[in-house]
Amino acid sequence: MRAEFVVLVDDDGNEIGTAPKAEVHSAETPLHRAFSCHVFDGAGRVLVTRRALTKRAWPGVWTNAFCGHPAPGEGDLDAIDRRARQELGLEVRDVRVVDPGFRYRATDSAGIVENELCPVYRATAASDIEPDPREVDQWRWMDPADLASIVRLAPHLVSPWLVGQAAASPHLLSERERTHT
Repeated sequence: MRAEFVVLVDDDGNEIGTAPKAEVHSAETPLHRAFSCHVFDGAGRVLVTRRALTKRAWPGVWTNAFCGHPAPGEGDLDAIDRRARQELGLEVRDVRVVDPGFRYRATDSAGIVENELCPVYRATAASDIEPDPREVDQWRWMDPADLASIVRLAPHLVSPWLVGQAAASPHLLSERERTHT
């Protein structure tokens, strides 16, 4: 298996180098590029996934459909397509940015830090889902209003990046979502 690398960035989002993905997430994770994608089906439901219990960071946490890291030289849209297929066995379409400047830093219960410049995207499912069990333990389609209520009333039940994304883009989980152009 070929080693994956993440793109390290400065506070302004400028690329300053790369690092092996397997080594970058630690108690002192450097700021790096990532993306987060929320997937909706034809009925308007949003996909939520529970991260596999074997994941190094945030195991077993419920979150949005999927996240990932663009490889060096790879654009976000190509990375989204790649990770949707790898993680969920899913094809997506109508991918559009919702929050291009989202950034967060959070520490899980084991002390692993996420420190990411993480544009947020919204997409539509174009196929059935067949998750890789090494990535996703459980999944379900939810009414966006129900997920928004969970995020607002019980934020401890979901990932901190989902909480932050919902706060930064209040229309992310609504039919009236707004996109940045």
